[in-house]
Amino acid sequence: MNPVEIIKQKRNGIPLGREQIKYFIEGYLKGSVTDYQMSAFLMAVYFRNMNEDETFFLTEIMLESGLTLDLSHIDKPKVDKHSTGGVGDKTSIILAPLAASCGIAVPMISGRGLGHTGGTLDKLESIPGFNVNYPVKDFKRILEKAGLVMLGQTSELAPADKRIYALRDVTATVECIPLITSSIMSKKLAEGADAFVFDVKIGIGSNLPDKDESLQLAKKLISVSKKFGKKAVAVLTDMEQPLGMKIGNWLEIEECIEVMNGKMVPDLFKLNNVLAGAMLYLGGAAGSIEEGEKVALHKLSDKSAYKKFLEMVEIQNGDVNYVKDWANLKRAEFSKQITAEENGFISEMNASDFGYAAIELGCGRKKTDDKIDYLAGIILHKKTGNEIKKGDVICEIFSGKEERLGPSEKRLKGAVKISEKKPAAIPLIIDILY
Repeated sequence: MNPVEIIKQKRNGIPLGREQIKYFIEGYLKGSVTDYQMSAFLMAVYFRNMNEDETFFLTEIMLESGLTLDLSHIDKPKVDKHSTGGVGDKTSIILAPLAASCGIAVPMISGRGLGHTGGTLDKLESIPGFNVNYPVKDFKRILEKAGLVMLGQTSELAPADKRIYALRDVTATVECIPLITSSIMSKKLAEGADAFVFDVKIGIGSNLPDKDESLQLAKKLISVSKKFGKKAVAVLTDMEQPLGMKIGNWLEIEECIEVMNGKMVPDLFKLNNVLAGAMLYLGGAAGSIEEGEKVALHKLSDKSAYKKFLEMVEIQNGDVNYVKDWANLKRAEFSKQITAEENGFISEMNASDFGYAAIELGCGRKKTDDKIDYLAGIILHKKTGNEIKKGDVICEIFSGKEERLGPSEKRLKGAVKISEKKPAAIPLIIDILY
């Protein structure tokens, strides 16, 4: 075997065996397979896909590239949630402490931004000092003490995925079902959870905009989970427009804190509670998702989730006072308002364009070594279906560099459509699969 032959075989649409995939992935970790060869392999998989066996082999090999945690000593149900990625998708920040406050242990390994979608780790790191890089022994220690932990992949857990994940982001190979499945499942299986809730995004702002492909991904995530003996629920949710009213790393943390302190952001609130209900249901703390929603709502209302969030920030070395000071509205130095040029109703807020506009502002990366502007972002003043008048503010953009405002504004002006009639409402929760 050699890397070129394996790339060529995949390029020609011939299925790979387990040993070939193992040789290629292990070679990449050792350095005998180069970045450019892995990039070529990823593009071959993107165009030629992988069958059921190949996807399972890739997941298994990426999982086996590191440790699999044994959390059996923790006497709580262990449930995690994963989103396939969206714009303004910040539910993990509320959901993990909320589930933990309901008696569920949440061992959450998260990722960074991919393509036009934001990453939970980047959002958490907008809190000064917050550490997402701990060794396995500390992963267990934090989980035992706080009931939740939110970290990135360590060198010990799914290291193959960590390397490949960063490469996919800059090689236009994000939107690929076998690569998404193996990436999600390798790190989720490594963290030692008993069950998983998958938030599978559908719509133009998701990593898989096609509804049939998103449905296929949801089914594959549940199937792979079951093959490894884990329970799973997949919630298919809309991503035609951004979730919530804020996009950007600190801005999204800020919005989550607002919700945990009683502010109503309807779509974020609803999605969070459905996902929390599913986590409690899988963990045996509720007899149904609907019952779980009621339990979660109580813990959100009495601020138990916020208290648990502060506990997590403190134990992971984040600046708790910075978080508690959230109401003072920390903002980037430069800003600009985007206004409506006509009267009518907002009929479209293209979530993908909003995601790329956020990257232009400094919220994400165009290259793997790009530095993030944590205070950059977008605040929405209107959502799809809202009535608007000429001159009304649609959104406001923020960046630490003034020259970034222009390209973002140009993108956003093409992202928003205004019509004479109010558009039909799009359901937020499209389907739930078991």
